[in-house]
Amino acid sequence: VQLQASGGGLVQAGGSLRLACVASGIMLETYTVAWFRQAPGKERELVTCLRSRDGTTYLSDAVKDRFATSRYNALNSVYLSMNTLKPEGTAVYYCAAGSSRFGVTLCPSRNGVEFDFWGHGTQVTVSS
Repeated sequence: VQLQASGGGLVQAGGSLRLACVASGIMLETYTVAWFRQAPGKERELVTCLRSRDGTTYLSDAVKDRFATSRYNALNSVYLSMNTLKPEGTAVYYCAAGSSRFGVTLCPSRNGVEFDFWGHGTQVTVSS
């Protein structure tokens, strides 16, 4: 199983980026998928997650009204659209996939320990 995150880069504050998470070895549409980010010296934090059970999403307060996540099942992918980026959004962004299990809350997750598969991450740098 592989999750390949891509689309990161350097962007000015106020700009936009679209990250992609492409899976191989699993049918991503059957998994809850999350995007986490980790800035230097900080703990990993949840950005958004997309539930497999009902298709609903969760967005952290830090990115509400600016970010959105969506699936593209034909390409076994999940996308993270990021608008009005801020310098505090500079981090490595990771996608993760988790299968639903009784008694386990995947979305939202505080630090992602419940997730089964992780991508290597893609760097997003927002200049001021």
